[in-house]
Amino acid sequence: MPFEIIRNDLTKMSVDIIVNAANTALKMGGGVCGAIFAAAGAKQLQAECDRIGSCAVGAAVITSAYQLPAKKIIHTVGPIWQGGAANEAELLHNAYTNSLKLALKDNCQTIAFPLISAGIYGYPKDQALRIAVAAIREFLHAHEMMVYLVVFDKKAFVMSEKLFSDIQKYIDDHYVDEYLAIAGKRVLEDVTGNDLSEPKMVYPRPQSRAMTPSPQATGTRSLEDLLGQLDDSFSEMLIRLIDEKGKTDVETYKKANIDRKLFSKIRSKKDYNPSKVTAIAFAIALELSLDEARDLLARAGYALSHSNAFDLIIEYFISNQNYNIDEINEALFAFDQALLGA
Repeated sequence: MPFEIIRNDLTKMSVDIIVNAANTALKMGGGVCGAIFAAAGAKQLQAECDRIGSCAVGAAVITSAYQLPAKKIIHTVGPIWQGGAANEAELLHNAYTNSLKLALKDNCQTIAFPLISAGIYGYPKDQALRIAVAAIREFLHAHEMMVYLVVFDKKAFVMSEKLFSDIQKYIDDHYVDEYLAIAGKRVLEDVTGNDLSEPKMVYPRPQSRAMTPSPQATGTRSLEDLLGQLDDSFSEMLIRLIDEKGKTDVETYKKANIDRKLFSKIRSKKDYNPSKVTAIAFAIALELSLDEARDLLARAGYALSHSNAFDLIIEYFISNQNYNIDEINEALFAFDQALLGA
């Protein structure tokens, strides 16, 4: 996926460029900055930074990465939080945008950011995250690059308390329904003396109009007739939906957080079956209803179940007609689930 939020140590990222949340004097500081200097080799890195001299708030400069697994370091200066009335949002947005522009100029293919200004500079983490995502998305709309937003642990990541509570309630309510249904089935099986093994939820593949039997199809059909009644493949249905929704290919795969090369593969191979997270990402990008999403997923052999948190989170967002893939991924991240895209 072109954009991914991950938990990791930024200094251990094997990417073309890592971004340092620097200070204007380009001196070794604390937090992320101190960790990067220490891992790179503080003496060498500081000597190169001293030759550059300084960096303005919102601007970016580039140095070698020395002992880090990355090839280069981009140093950018985020704003210190002063309550929101000192142009902090624009300056923080510029820090990401200017870093990405500099990375593009350096022919970067992969770049990893920390959550800039959200540490000792005091920027509210939820607002800092929204600005980071917006700036990165704007850049990726026009350019191809793999961008990671790296947080060290869950404490460094904050999502809306209300959204978290709403999703948790949705999961609890619907998972309980599923559990009671299964429990009732097990009680019945116990009474009848049948096998008490874990029941398997069955999700029949939705039929398209093309699968409706013809009046002549009441007897034995030939293999040729049967093959002619097959559903559209995932790829065929996806391309048809893109056209029906009035979307372009580029608009769709970028909104789905899908790599261009993977989309080309899906488009060119009629029988290509993507991963479940990729299939769902396309359903979100096309803003499908729950029934439409289930139908598209079925073409790749998947279903949405009430027996796991991932599926319930997806169902929550689709049911509420919230098709913002970044918000969905933030929620999935907060609940320790796989992210959408590929």
